[in-house]
Amino acid sequence: MEKRNDDRSNSMNPNNPAYQASVDNRSNQLNPNHPEYKEDQDED
Repeated sequence: MEKRNDDRSNSMNPNNPAYQASVDNRSNQLNPNHPEYKEDQDED
């Protein structure tokens, strides 16, 4: 159970590389020019 809290702490800490990875992932999911965003839209 400790591990899950550590992951959340890492992704919320701007000084940790996991934070940037989390921000990049969110940006990619919301970016209409990202190929995976377009693939998801085709399914609807």
